[in-house]
Amino acid sequence: MKKYLFLLLASATLGFTSCSPFNVRTDYAETANFSNYRTYKLRIDDLKLNDIDKDRVLNEVSKQLQTKGLSVADNPDLIVNVKANHKKITDVQRNSPYGMYGWGGPFGWGVGMSRTWASNYNEGALILDLIDARTNKLVWQGIGSGISVDSPRSKQKQIPQIVAEIMANYPPKR
Repeated sequence: MKKYLFLLLASATLGFTSCSPFNVRTDYAETANFSNYRTYKLRIDDLKLNDIDKDRVLNEVSKQLQTKGLSVADNPDLIVNVKANHKKITDVQRNSPYGMYGWGGPFGWGVGMSRTWASNYNEGALILDLIDARTNKLVWQGIGSGISVDSPRSKQKQIPQIVAEIMANYPPKR
């Protein structure tokens, strides 16, 4: 019975994690000892967001770092550089139906119509660089893209989700 319960939970977990609307990637320095990092300080030099979104991102990043056991300090072990960007996406879709049936049944000649449409939207990305404050070298990077920046309601919901997904890979499992 326990075996089946485990398989059910594993399948459900895989199903939930594979349904994410975000594309998340992380990388880290093999030589970094992540157990030595206990404090952090946020750096937002390249964070070009409006004040509302900036607060959302910074609050969520701090929350996630604190759940990982790190605390804020003036003389930190890690400097967390938070960046954001967005790009315009053009999504082109085409619909090619079989059309109406004519002489010869469904495989004969006939009239069909094709429809093509395009939609434009902006897609946002967050980049979290964790830099060793002592050596000033990048030790971990997380990138998440797929935020719907055109919708305030979507951003409000998606920013905490994407930061959580990025930070799920910190500290890295070797």
